[in-house]
Amino acid sequence: MRMQERDRTPMQNGSWRSPADVMRLARMGSAHPTRLSFLRVLLRRLQNEGWKFTRPVWDLNDKGVGRAVYCAIGPERTYSLVAFAHDLPEDMRSDRVIATAWDATFALFDGVPEEEDLDRLERNVPLQEAGRVSVRELSLSRANRSVRLFNHVVDRLSRGSQPDIAEIEAVGYLMRTTAVYGAGKFGAADHDVIRDRPEFKAPFQVEMLSVWLTRQFCADVVEHLAEIKGGDKAVRLSPEVKARLGVGNSTGLGMAPFIIRHPVLLNNWITAREEALARVRSLEAANPEAVSDLRKAYENAKVNLAQWHSEHPIQIAKLDDLRRDFNMLEGKLQTFPATAGPSPWNDLWLWGQQSLSVEGQEALLSLMLEPHGELIDGLSDCMSADEATSFRIDGAMTNQQVRSLLDEHYTWALATDFSQPENTARFWYVSEEKLEPRLGERNLDDGAEREQPLCIGRLASELHAHLSKAPDNQSIAEFLLRHPEHRFIVRRVQLADRYPFAEVQDNLISNDMLPIDLMRCKLAFFGATHFDPRSDKWVRICLFQGAPYPLEHTDGTENGHG
Repeated sequence: MRMQERDRTPMQNGSWRSPADVMRLARMGSAHPTRLSFLRVLLRRLQNEGWKFTRPVWDLNDKGVGRAVYCAIGPERTYSLVAFAHDLPEDMRSDRVIATAWDATFALFDGVPEEEDLDRLERNVPLQEAGRVSVRELSLSRANRSVRLFNHVVDRLSRGSQPDIAEIEAVGYLMRTTAVYGAGKFGAADHDVIRDRPEFKAPFQVEMLSVWLTRQFCADVVEHLAEIKGGDKAVRLSPEVKARLGVGNSTGLGMAPFIIRHPVLLNNWITAREEALARVRSLEAANPEAVSDLRKAYENAKVNLAQWHSEHPIQIAKLDDLRRDFNMLEGKLQTFPATAGPSPWNDLWLWGQQSLSVEGQEALLSLMLEPHGELIDGLSDCMSADEATSFRIDGAMTNQQVRSLLDEHYTWALATDFSQPENTARFWYVSEEKLEPRLGERNLDDGAEREQPLCIGRLASELHAHLSKAPDNQSIAEFLLRHPEHRFIVRRVQLADRYPFAEVQDNLISNDMLPIDLMRCKLAFFGATHFDPRSDKWVRICLFQGAPYPLEHTDGTENGHG
């Protein structure tokens, strides 16, 4: 849905940032998680509504093989993560999507499963794509161990000591998911089945709940195996060490096209974040509590930065920029607010724009939002989208009107010369083997004739050129009857006039385009930390690090995760 008027606050000292700035890949690829990220939205709801968590089934043998069930019990409904632990041969362990076996597999069940449900799921869930689930399942997922750290933790606990903190910080997770499927995949419930449930109003709440419960399972498995190995000498994870462990995720190119294919959804995510920033910048004072919370958020972020490592040259450079920025920011925050002027938060933001790298600016945005939950948390209700309502083309619009929209919203595309080979060097397609998105090199790879319509800039440029030769007063409906190949881009152009952040304003088929920029934007909205590209096409991240665990009694606010 679009941002509701009642959720907007008129700006006095600033405004939304320009889409021409916000929607460039370099900035999208520097995004940081915020309190509007989906895992934060989930944790706040679970805490505010008093959800309870139990583990009614724990049936793992001495090798850690078996099944477990974790229940999330809410005011109206219960959801259960059904987990299966496997004895995976080393030569079958792979994070690639073509893998056929994993260390653990999971399904999020709608309700509390009976024994026959568990038996049915045990026959299918470990097979993942090769199996089938039912409408009672809301998600399907799998995970592999981070073998070195997993074994280190089991060994240390079995001997009565805690794991080496340096080893924990170097990885950050015991297992990493390689896919979390929802929304109708492989027979699971379609999103329409659950979209009206309040607990799933924000995007990706099913997936976030599944991963959070998976985190509990990971901790339980290492403690189980340590007890088997060490007997009475074994100890459990200390709260400090346990908090440092999240759930890893290994994701490839399949994630990147999502935000291109869902322009209204992307707009709503970005709009909520930009509105949140605008609200904070409009504040006329910085009260002592907010200033204190800002400094606490900075200290937490500094700890996270110290634990954030990468071997990819692009990310290494970004981390170097961020460390320099944090040194400057630390000095700035020591005297914030510097004066009793009317716009301290806006002044801080303007300083950041002038002084910090793009990476540092996006980190500052996250920090500035952190102390202002009462002001901005309600915006999470505006981040979903019913995209079917915006699907219809306005056929009464004239060719001239459509061309004017192109001139207004697609200047970035019209300024690109698509006759130059470097500007059409790549093409998006779907692999025949796994039906997953792929990126081909136009001059090297076969399949360009099956190119997916993700080359938005080129399509906009071609439409503009064609409309320039058509009658100005002709309706776009009549134009499309003669030229139906332009229907896709005409719809997007009309959407762009209503949804300013719907379009990535960069050439997505150029030779220097980095898919990891698209991935980072999406993953930041999930709430991912420790973004670690392994190439320009796949990445590892960490989720829920520092958050409470389901089976712990907690107030839900530790480490800034309120």
